Amino acid sequence: MKNSRKYIILLGDGMADLPLDELGGRTVLEAARTPNMDFMAQNGLNGMTRTVPPGMNPGSDTANLSVFGYDPQKYYSGRAPLEAINMDIVLEPGDVAFRCNIVNAAGGLMNDFTSDHIDSRLTRIVINEIARSIKEPGIEFYPGVSYRNIMVWRDFPGNELPATTPPHDIQGEQTAPHLPSGNGSELLRRMMHQSKSVIADSTEIRKALGNFQGTPESIWLWGCGFRPAIDTLESRFGISGRTISAVDLIHGIGKAAGLKPLDVPGATGYLDTDYEGKVKALLNSIGSCDYVFLHVEAPDESGHEGNLEHKTKAIEDFDSRVVGPVLEGLKKFNDYVILLMPDHPTPLEVRTHTSDPVPFCIMAGGNLFAEERKKYNASAYNEKCAAGTGLYIDEAHKLIEIMIRGTII
Repeated sequence: MKNSRKYIILLGDGMADLPLDELGGRTVLEAARTPNMDFMAQNGLNGMTRTVPPGMNPGSDTANLSVFGYDPQKYYSGRAPLEAINMDIVLEPGDVAFRCNIVNAAGGLMNDFTSDHIDSRLTRIVINEIARSIKEPGIEFYPGVSYRNIMVWRDFPGNELPATTPPHDIQGEQTAPHLPSGNGSELLRRMMHQSKSVIADSTEIRKALGNFQGTPESIWLWGCGFRPAIDTLESRFGISGRTISAVDLIHGIGKAAGLKPLDVPGATGYLDTDYEGKVKALLNSIGSCDYVFLHVEAPDESGHEGNLEHKTKAIEDFDSRVVGPVLEGLKKFNDYVILLMPDHPTPLEVRTHTSDPVPFCIMAGGNLFAEERKKYNASAYNEKCAAGTGLYIDEAHKLIEIMIRGTII
């Protein structure tokens, strides 16, 4: 079955939030100026959905698997292997991939899980120095984008994975209670400790620090897993497409789902990302494929910072520089479906992800969802208005089926 319809997902990572006293009891989505997302809400069907199944960690990995259309309870095997897929790192049976953040945890505090959004050119120098200096059987380090890197443990001993903690969950906290534990943790802790002296003593890193942004102090290993097995969207629904993101995780899930990543050189995963480049990539590709997943990371990063000004700007930029131009560019297509949503909340007050339901909006061209639009439209796109429609999809991975079938399941 081959589809002629165009499917677009516009994802503002971590956009959802909790009501804030300083905003008069409104969320950031409610307070931000978002005329284009509001237009979608007024002309689409709106509701709330759960992206993180009960009992699972509210990570971007589990949440985005849901948005891509995969039940995390069935398909989730860890964050790092998904990112490794995008980096073309081959994982054999028995190999375990770990996310390897470059962090600043000086003094035993997680001061900055991004090392001041370390420049990728400095990242490569740091990771290469660590790989040269830390020689352990079966251990391999791979530089990625900014603070996001991968370590692979070949022929990991046993099937039980160690317990690890995402560093963005402990920003400003003592690191000691959150170090890896369980199977293999002794080696992980030792390498994390060794990385401190490698970075501090490296002449190459000291020379590079004056040229590039970053405050590297050590590595932090987490998010481990074996390679997942995922049925492609082509085999499930007959659709092929692209992913647009600055984040390896999104491209990794996409590759596992049979999608091809589109490279946007100015995509950074922060407020300075190339929004226009992402939109251009989407509009240039959607004519020759069925599906594009466009991801913007900046609202999530701002939520982890606990920075209201930055999160408001990130959401307003997403609206004006992504949603608006995409809506304008899609006017030449009649048969299309757009899904607008975050993957999870990243509330400013808690500075990490939560598993609360998130608002979604589905807008379509032509007469698709005509009756549903009348019943579930909303005056604006935000948590309160979406909840007010009464539409609730308990499993977000079913949203892709709603888009494909053109009816609420």
